[in-house]
Amino acid sequence: MTENELSKIIIGAAIRVHSALGPGLLENAYLECLYYLLVKEGLYVEKQKPMPVLFEEVKVECGYRVDLLVENKVIVEGKSIEALHPIHMAQTLTYLRLGGIRLGLLINFNVLLLKNGIKRIANGMIDL
Repeated sequence: MTENELSKIIIGAAIRVHSALGPGLLENAYLECLYYLLVKEGLYVEKQKPMPVLFEEVKVECGYRVDLLVENKVIVEGKSIEALHPIHMAQTLTYLRLGGIRLGLLINFNVLLLKNGIKRIANGMIDL
C-alpha cells in the first residue's frame, strides 16, 4: 500500500474519531481511538515508537517518540491545541527526515471541522 493510500485511510479514521468525540479532549484520547480504528482496518501501527537520533558516531536511543507509525511508512503526530504553529510542522518534518519516512500527517483534533486541523507533510514539502 502506498503512502497516499495509507493517508486516505488514516484521515478517514481520524474524521470518524473526531465526529464521534468532537473537540476538547486530550490528544491521547484521540490517538488511542485512531490507533484502535487503524488496527481494526488491519494495518500495522506502532504507538509512541521511540526513534533513535544519529549524530556523527553517537546514537541516542530515545531521541524522540512518534505518536503513531503506520505500516512503517506514515508518521502521525496528534495534537489537541488551540492552533498549529510552524514549530509543529518543523518538528514533524524533522521526524520524517530522521526516520527516513516520506509522509507525515500532523492532526490537530481541537478544531470544529477536522479538515482544518490536518497538515500533510511530504518529501520535505509542507502542504498547507
